Amino acid sequence: MRSLMFLLLVAVASAKVFRRCEWAKVLNDNGMDGYSGYSLADWVCLTEKESHYNTRAINKNRDKSTDYGIFQINSYWWCDNGTPTHNGCNINCSNLQTDDVSDAITCAKRVVRDPQGMAAWVGWDRHCRGRDLSSYVSDCDLN
Repeated sequence: MRSLMFLLLVAVASAKVFRRCEWAKVLNDNGMDGYSGYSLADWVCLTEKESHYNTRAINKNRDKSTDYGIFQINSYWWCDNGTPTHNGCNINCSNLQTDDVSDAITCAKRVVRDPQGMAAWVGWDRHCRGRDLSSYVSDCDLN
């Protein structure tokens, strides 16, 4: 039990938690502004509401699926965590929890191309959709 607690503490301690503007720049540099019709501010708001910009975020859902990483990508539909899955991103869920966010961004781009778009994320649907999100990026130097 002590070793399990130690491993959990190490995992949490090594998480990359981005600052808002730092994350906005990463997203911008990866072509997310305007991707599939969504603004950079939409992506920043989504990830704030889903994970607070934490690459190691994890959430167990009532349906027994799990959401992983900074985008909180769902295991049932999008990644493989060893349980029955559709694995739409063709990726292991653990790849969504690394400080190298390239796999997470690639998978998020795949998710948003589905008919639900960003509404696939409850956090965006409840807290970002239809709102003025300009404050998420207006003070960020994206160059």
